[in-house]
Amino acid sequence: MIHRLGVARSPALAVPMPTTLDVDGCYRYCEALVRARHHNYPVGSMFARSHLRKHIFALFAFARVADDFADEAAYEGRRARELDRWEEQLHAAYRGHAAHPVFVALAATVDKFALPITEFTELLSGFRTDLERRRYSTFDELRSYTRQAAEPVGRLLLYIGGYRAPELHAYADDLSSALAIARLIQDIPADWQRGRVYLPAEDMRHFGVTDADIANRRVNPAIGALVRYEVARTRALFERARPLVDIVGADLAVELALTWHGGMRILDKIDSVGARLFAERPQLGTADKAIVLSRAIAWRGETLPPRTLHLLSRVLDRNK
Repeated sequence: MIHRLGVARSPALAVPMPTTLDVDGCYRYCEALVRARHHNYPVGSMFARSHLRKHIFALFAFARVADDFADEAAYEGRRARELDRWEEQLHAAYRGHAAHPVFVALAATVDKFALPITEFTELLSGFRTDLERRRYSTFDELRSYTRQAAEPVGRLLLYIGGYRAPELHAYADDLSSALAIARLIQDIPADWQRGRVYLPAEDMRHFGVTDADIANRRVNPAIGALVRYEVARTRALFERARPLVDIVGADLAVELALTWHGGMRILDKIDSVGARLFAERPQLGTADKAIVLSRAIAWRGETLPPRTLHLLSRVLDRNK
């Protein structure tokens, strides 16, 4: 019997549950869950080695559903209960009793790569923080949040690629936090509607930006100065993580390069919006994604099929 958790998902994320719990079908379900949400970077792209791709989707599906519990309106009033049930399912899967398609796939991935449960429980702790904490006084406090809510995903991705060296994990932590912070900057008005402000209070005070500025979607020079500062600091995190792409092998290198360039590109978009950030949400369009792809494959010296190269060239030419 399939244990139906998380079926009250928002319409944009509604994905039909599989009718059986065969492992291949559960991996396909994980892929559908992940692809139902827009990302600033690719997940399980064609550049990740095919034998790793389904495992990447299993990791991100676990995090995707848990994040929905913390954020989506459909779970209002029962967020903590759903996260508790999700963790119960996690422990059951580690004991060999998976009853939900995400956990059937995840259990197979865990067994294949000997993944520690601590990374998953740490992620859930991060999502619970969203239920308990609405503001962050300093950047260090915000980084403590991303250490739980984002960094375990990067380490798990390295685990399935066979990379367990602590120095690589340090780079992955910086990359994961940089991606998370870029998304938080991108979504300030949306998070305000959820009652959360991820901008460090000390930064807002320093630049003279107020809650009223966010609430009223104001445009002014103080907001522009704050945005430039937050973008610059987040770029520094991406630069700290950059050696990771050069060190890992071909199995994950281009995937990570796409992730790195996707994050840096959304920072470009945030920077260009500047003082209008509270009034205008920056996002990546087709041309931006083509630029990210071209930079990532150039970084690692990969080649694309002729038709893909032709289409990529056309997109880039139209947007010069």
